[in-house]
Amino acid sequence: MSNQSKHVRTTADLFVECLVNEGVRVMFGIPGEENIPLMEAIERDGRIRFILTRHEQGAGFMAATHGHLTGEPGVCLATLGPGALNLTLPVAQANASTVPLVAICAQGDVGRLYKESHQIIDLESVFRPLTQWTSMVMTPESVPEMIRKAFSIAQRKRPGATCLILPEDVAEMPAPEGAKPLPLPKPVQIVPTTGTIEEAVDIIAGARHPIILAGNGVARGHAENRLLALAEQLNVPVATTFEGKGVISDRIPNALGVVGFMRHDYENFAFDQADLIIAIGFSIQQFDPKKINPNDDKTIIHINTFAEDTDAHYSTALNIMGDIDATLAALIAGLKAHHVSFDESHPKIHELLTDEYMSHADDDAFPMKPQRVVYETRRAMETDTDITLVDTGALKMWMARLYPTYYSNTCVIDNSLSTMAWTLPGAVAASLEHPGRPVLAVMGDGSFMMNVQELETAVRVGARMVVLVWVDEAYGLIKWKMDIHDGSHEYVDFGNPDVVELASSFGAKGHEITAADELYPVLRSALRSGSGVDIIACPVDYRENMKLIEKLGDIDFGS
Repeated sequence: MSNQSKHVRTTADLFVECLVNEGVRVMFGIPGEENIPLMEAIERDGRIRFILTRHEQGAGFMAATHGHLTGEPGVCLATLGPGALNLTLPVAQANASTVPLVAICAQGDVGRLYKESHQIIDLESVFRPLTQWTSMVMTPESVPEMIRKAFSIAQRKRPGATCLILPEDVAEMPAPEGAKPLPLPKPVQIVPTTGTIEEAVDIIAGARHPIILAGNGVARGHAENRLLALAEQLNVPVATTFEGKGVISDRIPNALGVVGFMRHDYENFAFDQADLIIAIGFSIQQFDPKKINPNDDKTIIHINTFAEDTDAHYSTALNIMGDIDATLAALIAGLKAHHVSFDESHPKIHELLTDEYMSHADDDAFPMKPQRVVYETRRAMETDTDITLVDTGALKMWMARLYPTYYSNTCVIDNSLSTMAWTLPGAVAASLEHPGRPVLAVMGDGSFMMNVQELETAVRVGARMVVLVWVDEAYGLIKWKMDIHDGSHEYVDFGNPDVVELASSFGAKGHEITAADELYPVLRSALRSGSGVDIIACPVDYRENMKLIEKLGDIDFGS
């Protein structure tokens, strides 16, 4: 008799059945001794693709990127102790950025949790402050309820991360007879009352210079078209957060680009003149609202699926919690009925952004100016819907401000936790979710080396992706801020390996840019090659950083 026929259905089997019931198609992680029962159950079931990564941090970033792009919880797995601790950064990133994610961690037998024991860490205490909910499975009977709860909370009004901890001995226990996954509830659309909409219309009608601030909640709520309709109905400008980039096309005349740069940027002048901010899908983790409301003297309407935290520069006159798309539809109807419209535009801001974007398009200086790198990157992308993942560093400031973006989730930026090194593993997940569609990870050389091991994962799973590394041999953003602080910098410089040889050693293709006119054809060819992983090292001249600060300091829009 085969081992398969002798198998008794375990709690681990029930656990996997519940994951499949939640729609889990892929899981990222590294197995350990204590989650062998769960790995065997995944293999027996056969409906979940398990992606073995080279570091738990990589697994978490892949899961978070999956959650960001799909709106469904990404799932990552680690063993107990050190493996679980390696998951904390991506779990915290997902939670801060309102990205749905479910982390699954193994644990030692329940019978040794009360004492000091090999590799035992109190994982509930570790993950609880990093998640929306964390709990440990103590009985087989609780599995269906706990998995349903973990996925429900990860996708609730304020999405985020949850963590389930599965002890080895519990995973091996027989599943209760008749235990099965819980049925999934039908989604409930929460819409504001008529009175709330009327109050919002009255506030907007009484404003003189309204402006819309759009955050990542717009994309999460699939409300991009409604946002555009609202902007056109009111004829007012729209600025986005870094994380909301793309929720309104940069081709729209009233699109102001992103706000949240570390200095007073072009878009800030529109906020200076505004007396009403209509914040849609915004959370204060995306950037400090002091940047747009320094005196707390602007009226704010907050529209999101959750209430905002308290902040001295984000005092809301009206909070509307509900489905964003439905809320905007009701608001547009109310504004039309009362013929509320304005003539607010800021063509000068649009002109300044365009001029800066084009300012070095033909500049052959090498190392390359950041403006030209951004210009050539956009030019090399095949379509408006190609996906670019932008890492944290000096390059994030240039890409966020200047990279033209036309659809949500096509220029993805983490500006809540502002985590370094997420984009390389993130590109693996994006490629798996969108096979055949070009995926570009834009990284600094500091970030690139932090998760470079996931190149092996990318090659092994057949990811189709390009990594563009901005090379300055330093932690460029910290150097920039040090220079702003006192005109000098220290302890930020380092050396790099030969990227061409490094890529080759992983089975990828490496390219080193040696002249400004090489970037476009090399990047274009890599994006169009149709297979494999390409790494492009491009030296960048960050002397432009301080020039930008000086330029912004000299701008005066007048009264």
